[in-house]
Amino acid sequence: MPGERLAVRGTSEVGRFPGAAPPSRVELTIHKDGEKKLEEGGCRRWFKKMCPCCCKRQSNTYDVTDKVEFVKPPAPTPTPEPAKLTVENGEAKEMEEMKLSVCSVDLLSSKTDQNRKEHHTELFQGDDMIIRRGQTFQIEMELNRPFSADSDKLHLDLKTGPLPLVSKGTHVIIPLVDHLEDERWEAKIVEQNGNKIKLSVNSPASAVIGLYGLTVTTSTSKGEAANTYNSDKNIVMLFNPWCEEDAVFLDDEEERKEYVLNDIGRIYYGTEKQIGARTWNFGQFHEGVLEACMFILEKSDMPPSGRGDAVNVVRVLSAMVNAQDDFGVLVGNWSGDYSDGVSPSAWSSSVEILRKYHSSNGTPVSYGQCWVFSGITTTVLRCLGIPARSVTNFQSAHDTDVSLTTDVYLDEDMEPIDYLNSDSVWNFHVWNDCWMARQDLPPGHGGWQAVDSTPQETSQGTFRCGPASHNAIRSGQVYLKHDTPFVFAEVNSDKIFWQRNLDAGFTQIHCEKKAIGHHISTKAVGSDERADITHLYKYQEGSEEERIAVETASRFGSKPDTYSTALAEDVLVEVKMEGEGPRMGADAKLSIVVKNLSSQPRRTTLHSQVAVMYYTGVLKGTIRKEQIPVELLPNEEKTIDWVLPYQQYQNQLVDQAALMLTLSGRVSETQQVVANQTTFRLRTPDLNITPLGDAIVGKEMAAKITFTNPLPRMLKGVVFRVEGLGLQKGHETNIPLLFPPPPPLSDVGGHSTVTLTEHFVPTQPGPRKLVACLDCKQLTQVHGVADIVVLEN
Repeated sequence: MPGERLAVRGTSEVGRFPGAAPPSRVELTIHKDGEKKLEEGGCRRWFKKMCPCCCKRQSNTYDVTDKVEFVKPPAPTPTPEPAKLTVENGEAKEMEEMKLSVCSVDLLSSKTDQNRKEHHTELFQGDDMIIRRGQTFQIEMELNRPFSADSDKLHLDLKTGPLPLVSKGTHVIIPLVDHLEDERWEAKIVEQNGNKIKLSVNSPASAVIGLYGLTVTTSTSKGEAANTYNSDKNIVMLFNPWCEEDAVFLDDEEERKEYVLNDIGRIYYGTEKQIGARTWNFGQFHEGVLEACMFILEKSDMPPSGRGDAVNVVRVLSAMVNAQDDFGVLVGNWSGDYSDGVSPSAWSSSVEILRKYHSSNGTPVSYGQCWVFSGITTTVLRCLGIPARSVTNFQSAHDTDVSLTTDVYLDEDMEPIDYLNSDSVWNFHVWNDCWMARQDLPPGHGGWQAVDSTPQETSQGTFRCGPASHNAIRSGQVYLKHDTPFVFAEVNSDKIFWQRNLDAGFTQIHCEKKAIGHHISTKAVGSDERADITHLYKYQEGSEEERIAVETASRFGSKPDTYSTALAEDVLVEVKMEGEGPRMGADAKLSIVVKNLSSQPRRTTLHSQVAVMYYTGVLKGTIRKEQIPVELLPNEEKTIDWVLPYQQYQNQLVDQAALMLTLSGRVSETQQVVANQTTFRLRTPDLNITPLGDAIVGKEMAAKITFTNPLPRMLKGVVFRVEGLGLQKGHETNIPLLFPPPPPLSDVGGHSTVTLTEHFVPTQPGPRKLVACLDCKQLTQVHGVADIVVLEN
């Protein structure tokens, strides 16, 4: 819907959509309540001497902040009542026995403790209490005296959100029991040694995720007033893909390692015939990322009681990752002008983006495109415990009118009518898959779900998409939620060509049934290879099951009567490229193959048009038009060489260096229409990264980064971004030219080579990746990666 599309900084018809500006900045002002100083009386001073552990100084304020920090509990700490005294024979004695109270609580939350290891959270930085729902965890307490099961009472309170309620599951009262049972909040004393006890606490697999504050309440069976103790550390509850009762349970350990625990991955881009890959640091366990994810949940409009439902959480995060209508994490920009932010192609990690969003109190970060939105979504979902992966669809359709077809309108002379061609086909589009049960759908629709955080169309008034069941998409059941029609059109719509008649109406003249949704790709489990998962989204092209799915879906679209009787086709046109395709800086060469499948001669004139294209399918402008007459003998196949000189495109390209070649024509003898649209990109060189020296924790090493400019002209304002999880923090470096004598700093001459030696100190052992990318206005998508195995010192 045109009025709801994304645009950036008022640009018109560039990159994506016309009109509109990026979201304004958000400034939050939070006021803290005043604090009162507690006056100590004589009785309290006496009690501090008798039982110092009960009178440890504790915070008695709850700071409401605009940042999520795991430092303070969500409830005040009341002061223990002083013991009642009487004077007898000149000595002070208690009128009653000392009440039971808690001196200290140990959450056993360090990375080496039992809880973090058993809950698969030891990879998170710091010593916060991070656990997964549906699984027991242990805590230890020191009391002021031994606990008596006969006369003492104890229970735990967990609270999350600004207004915890028992009825909403945000205030949990955990009783002591003799035997733990599954699927309920319970605690059991498993060890007792003098004044110390150890509790095993059980949580249900449907528990609300997020930050909890812990309070311990103690009393005796005599009906006396209770004592409360507030832990000075929060508890973070996450989804649990290791728990069979959790909706996100994934029954494969290797897949859990890949889709939950792996903090680095691969994102694919390019065209279906020229698939490129770049390494992405998801960094879900990096310092500050979990806090940022908690902050995003707090900033969303979702009430805390809704955070137990994985479907709701994913749907909300799909909206919060983009900044379009809710001041979310990232501003989209397809204009080509990123002067007041960071170019989307310059990012190689989610960490810097999320931490910047959190530290700025929720000011959206500039800028991103689909692969950046997907990388952030993978990070946030894995951080929260939802199995997730980044997925790339090549030849990805954007259906703007819910017709479930991709429509191309031509005039009487077979020329495209640009103002009517609102549907587009992106060279590639990156979204996410996440794994979960779908109890809100008919049986059989759980498993992988598509979710897309790139703002394209609104869903229930908000820019978000999914989760949509793979099974529903594949079978054409577009009436099942959420946003299944849009995803179906992205991967399996037919491309319909319409020609304008003399009466201004349109007639369907051609249908391409295999034009959309190719080589749907994700990183393979346990390796850096590309896995093709097209079969999960659609049946084999041209099969009876695939055609039934398309027809089923079309009945629920805005043009249910689109399909007409197929025309006899005996002339075919296709475009081929050699090897990996044209390279940047050289002439672009393709081959047009025309086949005559009949026993009669055929003649046609191919109308050829090549245009510069944003990877989203939006055309910037036409570079060249020409007409190619073709005469074919019976059963002849003819190959026509097509060349686009470098001089014709050198000053025309935009991000991704993509172009589209459109061919159309009518066969004179049969009036058959032939048509073909081929997208291709000009390949850019890789950065060559060579590690130097031994990789040992705490010992400085280096890496040599080499780049050769493929263009015959100078690159200006070149910046390198270097990052490696466990190796060094991301930073920018301006590069002087080393050979031949250098021009001004940051400029790289035509066909010149740049060499940079980067020094760093590894901080974590194991296999690591050093990622570098080059950013400059004249050349994008230049990056490289080196595998480095870091040894313990």
